[in-house]
Amino acid sequence: MNMENKKNNHIYSTTDTNKVVLTDEEWKNNLTPEVYYIARQKGTERPFTSKFETSNEIGTYYCAACGNPLFKSDAKFESGCGWPSFYEPISKAAIIYTPDNTHGMKRTETQCGRCKAHLGHIFEDGPKPTGLRFCINGVVLDFEKAKEAEKNYEEKGNE
Repeated sequence: MNMENKKNNHIYSTTDTNKVVLTDEEWKNNLTPEVYYIARQKGTERPFTSKFETSNEIGTYYCAACGNPLFKSDAKFESGCGWPSFYEPISKAAIIYTPDNTHGMKRTETQCGRCKAHLGHIFEDGPKPTGLRFCINGVVLDFEKAKEAEKNYEEKGNE
């Protein structure tokens, strides 16, 4: 996980499910400038720049603003769109869906279900079983490798 995101962030938790409501000033003090820009100002990172876009590691993706679990790696797929893509969230409560009519387009924005951070958008051109593509800014994601998978990998390496 990105220690930079958690260092000064007193609300970051991968287990707390309480909703997070902070002032804009509190968010600025809790987040790195990059995470703040995407999460609170609804910015977008440049395509093909996320370290998670082509990652195939096994684990869980969390909201970089608050630590809320968002996606499992087994729901990740290569969409070619330039941002990490998933076909389903980890749970129904993980994501909030809001209309986004900016830039002359009709889209659906995805926000963190715990802190309402802007994550990206959802489109109906994904793979089975859902047909959905959650196109997510990698800057607002933290990742933790699956403990069991890492343990199994290390054990096999010592055989």
